[in-house]
Amino acid sequence: MDSASGAAPKGSAIDHIRSVLPSLVPSERRVARECVDFPETVVALSAADLAARTGTSAATVSRACQSLGYRGFQHMRLMLVRDLGLRQRADWRPTTGARGTVEAVFEGARRSIAGALDGLDYDVFDAAAATIAQARSVLLVATGGSSPAAQSAALALTVAGCTCLAPTDAVAQQLAAAALTSQDACVVITESGSNSVTLKAADAAHAAGAPIVALTAYARSRLAQTAAHFLLAGASYQAWDEDWGGGNVIHLLVLQALCKEVRRRANQTGRTEAVLSQALDIVSPRDSVTEPDS
Repeated sequence: MDSASGAAPKGSAIDHIRSVLPSLVPSERRVARECVDFPETVVALSAADLAARTGTSAATVSRACQSLGYRGFQHMRLMLVRDLGLRQRADWRPTTGARGTVEAVFEGARRSIAGALDGLDYDVFDAAAATIAQARSVLLVATGGSSPAAQSAALALTVAGCTCLAPTDAVAQQLAAAALTSQDACVVITESGSNSVTLKAADAAHAAGAPIVALTAYARSRLAQTAAHFLLAGASYQAWDEDWGGGNVIHLLVLQALCKEVRRRANQTGRTEAVLSQALDIVSPRDSVTEPDS
């Protein structure tokens, strides 16, 4: 954002800071990490106090806040105060033991999902759905933890009547990406936005002239420079210490919404009727149903 505009980045300040944190220089990253890890403490500090805690300077604190999209430390501090106020109004209280472990994971999921769409641009989402719906074929590229979301989306797009390919092998992904044309589309899913294997396939698709739909939680990914449609969601994935796949779940949901929108557009032309009928035959064969005796 333009810090001179006076507007704060959309959504949760903590999630926004997480999404931008990896792109900062080391000294600014220490300041940002302190804000993410100890927001309750940071809101009670001055810029000089925060500089002392992070081994930096007041000037570095100011630059870090501006790099994050805020006018300065006080502006960022106000956004953190707002976030903490909303968090304190939550009615969930942790319990102990096995039940507490399960509840903590689901509570983390609930909170992450609740703010996951704060950075999503719905106009970009709409344009991405249109690109996919009009494409001759669609290639989905993802590796590691993002792969299940890509496979699920590939099935949903196939049911929507799209010609879809989602190889799990990294070499196959790059070869398929290089074979695309401007009439195709490439959907790239990477939580961090910096997975080198995924980025190589994305680069191959871009070089081939295929429009790229990128889904990531990293606000300043290199994908933003090559993607025709850049979808940002799930910044809380970077809370690695929480040890749960929040970003994977969020990206799965965003992709399912994208596929549903593609399917809605396809239904307007009747493309999906035959595919849906065949899918029903596969998952619930009609000839296996026994007619009741008369």
